[in-house]
Amino acid sequence: MRAVVLAGGKGARLRPLTYTIPKPLLPVGEKPILEEIVERLKSFGVTDLTIAVGYRAELIETYFRDGAQLGVRIGYIREAQPLGTAGPLSLLDAGTGDEPLLVMNGDILTDLDVREFISSHLRSGNALTIATREFRLQHPYGVIRTEDGRITGIVEKPAVVDMVSAGIYAVQPSALSLIPRGRPFDMPDFVNALIAAGRAVGGYELHGEWLAIDRIEQLEEAARMLAERHA
Repeated sequence: MRAVVLAGGKGARLRPLTYTIPKPLLPVGEKPILEEIVERLKSFGVTDLTIAVGYRAELIETYFRDGAQLGVRIGYIREAQPLGTAGPLSLLDAGTGDEPLLVMNGDILTDLDVREFISSHLRSGNALTIATREFRLQHPYGVIRTEDGRITGIVEKPAVVDMVSAGIYAVQPSALSLIPRGRPFDMPDFVNALIAAGRAVGGYELHGEWLAIDRIEQLEEAARMLAERHA
């Protein structure tokens, strides 16, 4: 399997930590977030990785080099300008073959079995499969129901449950042609372009460990999670 890790963002919500260090290099426990991701991917047999870099790219490239020290092969694609969450995929080499790509954000810790994820994607015939996760949002207020200006009921602090993207994708290389080269393009844009083109997009529900590190409290939670795992 070949994986593409999206690690070019500025990590603005983690400032001031990310003023000098890109988010993928922030430590969780004893190693950077991205090193933990690479090692988890390797444990599932993913040894050919491309890292999409942008902000403070030179620090990430210097740290990981060609990946040999971690027992993997790492190449890089560098964004001259921010290209969003799907745009960097337009910079991949044209000769990506027929095998699906595993694409994931560079700030996610998960125990997803990526081999089963890719196998499910292949069985489905999808052009794109999105790992999904149930997200429950607790409303902080009583919600009023109305009809024709009259209150018909009130529900105290209801919970809204949605399926959200887990930031992990299986992509057929043939689908990449729908991503415009060299301009910002996000994953929702990619999904909508595929659907408009009549290409199949499916979901794969993720159960188990998953944490997207976007704020300082999540960085601290990730450190606790790893400490418990290795205890």
